[in-house]
Amino acid sequence: MIRTLLLSALVAGALSCGVPSYPPGMSRMYGGEEARPNSWPWQVSLQYSSNGQWYHTCGGSLIANNWVLTAAHCISSSRTYRVVLGQHNLYTAESGSLAVSVSKTVVHQDWNSDQVSKGYDIALLKLANPVSLTDKIQLACLPPAGTILPNNYPCYVTGWGNLQTNRAVPDDLQQGRLLVVDYATCSSPRSWGSTVKTNMICAGGDGVICTCNVSANNQGLRSMTKCGWGWEEAMENYPLIGPSSHLLAEAPGNGTRYIRT
Repeated sequence: MIRTLLLSALVAGALSCGVPSYPPGMSRMYGGEEARPNSWPWQVSLQYSSNGQWYHTCGGSLIANNWVLTAAHCISSSRTYRVVLGQHNLYTAESGSLAVSVSKTVVHQDWNSDQVSKGYDIALLKLANPVSLTDKIQLACLPPAGTILPNNYPCYVTGWGNLQTNRAVPDDLQQGRLLVVDYATCSSPRSWGSTVKTNMICAGGDGVICTCNVSANNQGLRSMTKCGWGWEEAMENYPLIGPSSHLLAEAPGNGTRYIRT
């Protein structure tokens, strides 16, 4: 089902996606940096309700005017969700931002939270109401099925995740540049070995910048000497691994694409 929904989103957004009104500034600095406001206009904040308040939990990407791509591990059947679009600072009222309720969650049928290493950490969120596209709210692109990025292909991670272990998350959207690590390298015995599956993508491994608490387009950026993916103990010179929907290929522009399962 999730593949059919992604195909529908690909067709719907093919003619108007991946081109931001405010191109991001890319310094290519190590450790990540604050993004230019609204330069990743498909970025959303996934939030859940608790005791009358809304709390950011993960990020996601708007792939159709009523669908958001996120990570399966972000979804709990016991929670009520909304997404916030067009936002740069999570705690400031910003002109052009929009909050929309989630009416339906679709988690990949092969995702198993007790067997994370099998992959398929991907989910779709159906919005209660379609959103209108603006200069601050736009669609991400999806590529044809089976697209594989070559080794050292530049990608970008964005989100409001932790900048350092056990530290507060940033208020402003962050961005960081990573290079793809091909499957043969990432699955070698000196790297992740059999942990890596063909439905995953690897990137980074320079020991400087990585993502943590991985979720679709909500990766936290660390400016640490050592970093890793998903483990409390940081690991140096290991690429991050995650579902193949998580990384944005090259800087936004005509042909900006997400790699998907």
